Amino acid sequence: MAAGTIRYWAAAKAAAGVAEESYTAENLAEALDAVRSRHPGELTRVLQRCSFLVDGDPVGNRGHETVRLAEGGTVEVLPPFAGG
Repeated sequence: MAAGTIRYWAAAKAAAGVAEESYTAENLAEALDAVRSRHPGELTRVLQRCSFLVDGDPVGNRGHETVRLAEGGTVEVLPPFAGG
């Protein structure tokens, strides 16, 4: 298991009630499952619309179970942003 930090931005931060928290997981799917368990409700709905960066790299359309997490890594949770 890898341990690192999840950072929430904008609507995800508001829904989580925190700017960041720790994760312990092998992959992004496991980390997000733990987040959903800790923050049921609004954050679960917000996560459906979010994109993710893992250690600065966009996850894109890759399956979350295939995105390995590194020890000391960072997951950025980015809801859609308005504007243009």
